[in-house]
Amino acid sequence: MNLPNALSLGRIVAAPFIALLPFGASWELRLAGFVLYIAAAITDYYDGVLARTRNLVTDVGKLLDPLADKLLLFATFIPMYLLQTSSTDRLLGFIPATSLPGAAFDFAFVTPFGRVGLPFWVVAVIVGRELFMTIFRQAAARRGVVIAAIGPAKWKLGFQSTWVGAAYFWFAAASAARSYGWTGLAWRAFANFNGLVGVVTMSVAVVLTLYSFGLYLRRYSSVFVTSRG
Repeated sequence: MNLPNALSLGRIVAAPFIALLPFGASWELRLAGFVLYIAAAITDYYDGVLARTRNLVTDVGKLLDPLADKLLLFATFIPMYLLQTSSTDRLLGFIPATSLPGAAFDFAFVTPFGRVGLPFWVVAVIVGRELFMTIFRQAAARRGVVIAAIGPAKWKLGFQSTWVGAAYFWFAAASAARSYGWTGLAWRAFANFNGLVGVVTMSVAVVLTLYSFGLYLRRYSSVFVTSRG
């Protein structure tokens, strides 16, 4: 197994921990989740670079890398949705807060304009687009067409990673603030800054998700029309 494949495998192994650590009973566990997510996000970038620049692209890598990406997507968006959406607004509101130790369900971003949670429709847009594109790419590949990542999609991933990182760091920071009683001006300024980063990057990621999705359909839908013809 080469290095890029090992990095992909590492993300697969890390995904369950990234999903569970935000529900930990202490800010230290949530901080560990943030650190582990950052490590996974960095390796997600470098394993592809290494595979291409060092000619280490393998069939195993083509299987492991997309699998790791999808697992990381679900491993982050499930806790983000559950922790950043109030129980009254959450689609999965039947899950009682006591069923997940340490989960307070009140980690919405704090901004100068109020608290901002994670709406279900945003999760649906991001996850739905990723699942559709996975099927779309596989169908195109069977017709001999490789759909490479386009610029807006790469930018989308960058903004999305920043958004997820801001959310995961907020889980740890807000927990620490409650533990140590941080309420001063410096804490409020940080909370608003982190919240703005999270909300802005979330908004841009959603726009780029829809924009890149439209570009993919416009550029490659003809592959299937030609096939039927």
